[in-house]
Amino acid sequence: MSLAPRVVLVHRTTEYEELVARHGTHGQAAFFLASRGRDLEEVAQRHRRTRQALTEVTSAIPLTWRQTRVERADLDRFLFAPEDVVVVVGQDGLVANVAKYLAGQPVLGIDTDPGRNPGVLVRHRPEDAGPLLAATQSGRGHFDELTMVEAVADDTQRLVALNEIYLGAAGHRTARYRLGLEDDGGVVEAQASSGVIVGTGTGATGWVRSVWQERGSTLALPRPAEDRLLWFVREAWPSPATGTSLVAGELAAAARLRLTVESERLVAFGDGMETDAVELTWGQTIRVGVCRERLRLVG
Repeated sequence: MSLAPRVVLVHRTTEYEELVARHGTHGQAAFFLASRGRDLEEVAQRHRRTRQALTEVTSAIPLTWRQTRVERADLDRFLFAPEDVVVVVGQDGLVANVAKYLAGQPVLGIDTDPGRNPGVLVRHRPEDAGPLLAATQSGRGHFDELTMVEAVADDTQRLVALNEIYLGAAGHRTARYRLGLEDDGGVVEAQASSGVIVGTGTGATGWVRSVWQERGSTLALPRPAEDRLLWFVREAWPSPATGTSLVAGELAAAARLRLTVESERLVAFGDGMETDAVELTWGQTIRVGVCRERLRLVG
């Protein structure tokens, strides 16, 4: 007998909750914001919309289904099951935060603040949750299979991201490494830079697009479901020992970008989650490319 689906509601602490936790009371938080030219009521309204959305989605879950909640800060300690239906209630970035922990489970993005969020990944309103949840089990649901990026180190550490992976030094120090493309005749270049970004078509709406636009790049931005990535080296520094000839490119499905560490410590993290980083030390190698798994986003 198969288990009933379990809905996992993913959310994050609101700005209002963070302010009250930091300052102790609503009044103290209001005084703090007022001293900086802001109104707490605007923040409180967004908080109420988020709570209302969570209530609406919860009430739409079929009575025979199981359900649980997980806060963004606890994602790295939460165990997702194969039968889960993941409902992200919040912002686009929250979908990216949860994607790395999944293995094919359907994801439904609920926008709590239409007009403020771009709505690229949180595409639906709270009132649509009931029919969409049913469609995930009926076989009639529409899913977009979004490409993800993965990085695998030579010690088997692995990192997956939906938008982009950053490789570089922690903080704002210079990263030193050797960079090259596998199956490119062994051509590598020693570099000193602010790090390397490897992004997907979904990431092409964010950080990757920012770098692409700033560079005036002629590379075509990938589409979210396309098996192609773009990579950029940030602020490569030319010197007698380091070069700047390999600073941008694209990776097809089977291609891999290879980076070998030439400093005491580098990190790799995905989608801005610096607290869940892969740490690398001198001489280690990490390979980055298209991930086999995809994010199944309810369309």
